[in-house]
Amino acid sequence: MERLRQKDSEAGVVQRALTDPQKAEIAELRNRAEARIAELKILHQSKSAGMLDPDARALVDAELRRDIERIEDDREARIARIREAAPTGPDA
Repeated sequence: MERLRQKDSEAGVVQRALTDPQKAEIAELRNRAEARIAELKILHQSKSAGMLDPDARALVDAELRRDIERIEDDREARIARIREAAPTGPDA
């Protein structure tokens, strides 16, 4: 762990401590994203259950993967914005 911190400091990465409200906001973002992904998977299962055409099924599968990736990217971008707003310093 110490070696990782040393590498980060050499690379110019600043440690930012998160406040409790920021941690709660990040947890809420993650929970919402997981719920949306679960909902998409359920809808995908019901949509693709009766599909016999492999090409149509591949399109629906690709759509699901794109939607999941979009949700995950959005989640990570929001978390990054919250982390950037964190106070700087080891004990801040």
